[in-house]
Amino acid sequence: MKAIKYIFMFAILSLMTACVDDEVFQGPSKISKIESSIAAPTSSDAVTITAIIEGLQAPEKVTLSYSVNGAASKEVNMEGVLGVTNAYQGVIPAQDDKAKVTYTISVTNTAGYTTVSDAKEYTVGDIPIDYTKLKLNECYGAADTDEGKFIELYNTGDTPIKLKGVNIKKDGADSWTGIDGEVIPAHGVFAIVGAKGSTPRGFSSGFSNKKSVLIELYDKSGMLLDKFQRGEEGAGWGSQSLAKVTGSWSRVPDGTGTWKITEPTVGAKNATTGTDDDTVVQ
Repeated sequence: MKAIKYIFMFAILSLMTACVDDEVFQGPSKISKIESSIAAPTSSDAVTITAIIEGLQAPEKVTLSYSVNGAASKEVNMEGVLGVTNAYQGVIPAQDDKAKVTYTISVTNTAGYTTVSDAKEYTVGDIPIDYTKLKLNECYGAADTDEGKFIELYNTGDTPIKLKGVNIKKDGADSWTGIDGEVIPAHGVFAIVGAKGSTPRGFSSGFSNKKSVLIELYDKSGMLLDKFQRGEEGAGWGSQSLAKVTGSWSRVPDGTGTWKITEPTVGAKNATTGTDDDTVVQ
């Protein structure tokens, strides 16, 4: 009888131990580290969030939830990072300048437990744009068709310039305005190709290689940045006939030099030499 009693007690103890083991080995995951790919994002930067997830149960779903300026939250599924143990990543898209982004991470593991991190936040901050670094660089009106005519800009500065709101006037009338996504790199060029709306992002005016013309470049506040002038207004721009030019009017060197007649170099740096044109106002 004693042997049977001991066997019964041992079975009960084993069952209790198994229950305790189940409780020990099942529980919530731990979010041990959260890192952002960019400490000070600008409105051009998507931000990658990385989290380290630890625990005895494997994560079943890891979610990045973010809110912009207190609006309703959006969710992004976070995926495991190849070659990095326990790391998961999700991306918050680029947001407008001065936007405040608040985000949390939640993980649900295979045992059904859900863990939510403390909220983190960042504020988007663009570097102030120095539009004075933006110049007219090349003007080409000698193409056989309007699709081939272009006006080119040059950035003399060390940081990219967003062209949204930048305005070009031809002969005193609005002809082109920059939109979201149009950016000119540092010491780079940006070509506006196509006259009279012949291309989706061309300029709306005509451009003759044998008439007087005035092309003006303005920043988004309306400040005049640069101009190209050939001939005089007289009775109106375009009313004065001038010698036909077959090349481009280009600044030599780019962005800072005087206007010269060169071979056209749309979307690329200008030629290093050219011919003077006395009809162009320097």
